Amino acid sequence: MTEQFQQLKAVVFDWAGTVIDHGCLAPAIVFQEIFRRRGITVTPEQAREPMGMAKRAHIAAIAAMPEISAAWLQQHGEACSEEQIDAMYADFLPLQKQTLKDHSTLIDGATEVVEWCRQRGLKIGSSTGYTRELMEVVSASAAAQGYVPDCVLCSEDAPEGRPAPWLLHEAAKRMNVYPMWKIVKVDDTPVGIAAGRNAGCWTIGITRTGNGVGLSVGELQKASVAAVTDLISKTEAKLRVAGAHYVVESVADIRSVLSEIEQRLAESHVPI
Repeated sequence: MTEQFQQLKAVVFDWAGTVIDHGCLAPAIVFQEIFRRRGITVTPEQAREPMGMAKRAHIAAIAAMPEISAAWLQQHGEACSEEQIDAMYADFLPLQKQTLKDHSTLIDGATEVVEWCRQRGLKIGSSTGYTRELMEVVSASAAAQGYVPDCVLCSEDAPEGRPAPWLLHEAAKRMNVYPMWKIVKVDDTPVGIAAGRNAGCWTIGITRTGNGVGLSVGELQKASVAAVTDLISKTEAKLRVAGAHYVVESVADIRSVLSEIEQRLAESHVPI
């Protein structure tokens, strides 16, 4: 019989770039498209920079970037207004829903890691910047592939999205797990890691499969080793700055980290 963890009680996973959608492709594509429709070119890097925030806030963050703000003023003769952000968000939702159908494949090793966690008595939570409507598509696809977390927290389930800690507090409440340092947050974005730190959780950052590297499996295979190594290194640095206690390349690599956290908790260490 598998020995149960005695200290650690739950893991809360992000979705895109962490357990599904290798490279976190679906959101970036749509953010670029809604600005393109308004005559504004947004680079993949710009589209990805605020990743992890609630989606309307993400759109507003892109619009506020100096280069985008200047381009908008030149194109439209006025600054991007709240009403225009609302209009882009309204366009975003149906486009994202359509795109998600092709970008909800589980990342290799995710189901095995979740099963490993459950065998050790850990509860499995999840949080996302997607809305509940969008998550209906993602959750159904994930369930068909064998991934059904104990709770799914969406952007509208808290008064403010990441990096605020509220989604993690709500996940803890729904799973009946406390104190917060008995929870590990696994995320591929700096704001997701910051949310974990703000909530008082342990945090594990994800590099290779996530938003920072931003490449599909096929694109990774075609890229040079030097280019991929550089992307991973830069992504790790950003996750460390955000406060990640640990950084790994993929969700498939977290088993040993979880075991180490369990040992550290047994020795009375808590995340700081």
